[in-house]
Amino acid sequence: MVKMNQMLSEKVADQILKMITVDKKFNIGDKLPNENELSSELGVSRTTLREAVKFLIAHNVLEIKRGKGTFVADNSELNEDYGLSDLDNLAINGMDFFETRIMLEPTMTSYAALRATKEDIEELCRIDELINQNLYDVEKRTQYDIEFHYAISRATKNEFIIKILPVIFAGMDMSSIFRRVSEEVVDYTVNDHKMILEFIKKGDSAGAEAAMRMHILHAYGLAESIKSNVGKGK
Repeated sequence: MVKMNQMLSEKVADQILKMITVDKKFNIGDKLPNENELSSELGVSRTTLREAVKFLIAHNVLEIKRGKGTFVADNSELNEDYGLSDLDNLAINGMDFFETRIMLEPTMTSYAALRATKEDIEELCRIDELINQNLYDVEKRTQYDIEFHYAISRATKNEFIIKILPVIFAGMDMSSIFRRVSEEVVDYTVNDHKMILEFIKKGDSAGAEAAMRMHILHAYGLAESIKSNVGKGK
């Protein structure tokens, strides 16, 4: 149990680091939300969040200012972009975005099926449960859906994929695409994730690859439909 908690807190620390270095949600010197707000946003307990914060403080990512709260530390390494600065803040055409995902994520998922640990699968199940609990809250559903894909990337154990996927997603406002809540979105979100998870659990790389391709094509088709309706003035 201790090992599992340590693994979860490290993943939460990674999520917070991504918020700072990739999503640019917090900049150097910014104060983080209070413990209740941040633990709720990340879908973890306050105990796990505290462990993650301690880890980031030890690595000079965060700092505690007594009586004021937790802040992003003045650490120049947080501006490191791993050579991806030309992509950071890039506004990607919607269809190009989905085509890029089709090129990348099915193969990524096949590797995840081969390499996922018990902890990786538990994390995917945890995030999937959060998605199902927030199906009709577009903002939260979108946030957890993206985290589901990031968790798959982490299961590949490929450091470049882990770093490049958030950069790709940073170029597209997913919630603007899926703001229209429909039964179609709910159905494919639930069913596709369930299928992807089952193949990863079984270690079936071919099945996981096919399931992820179908999942992205569903999203692609929905985006095409929205684009067409907007063009018609609907």
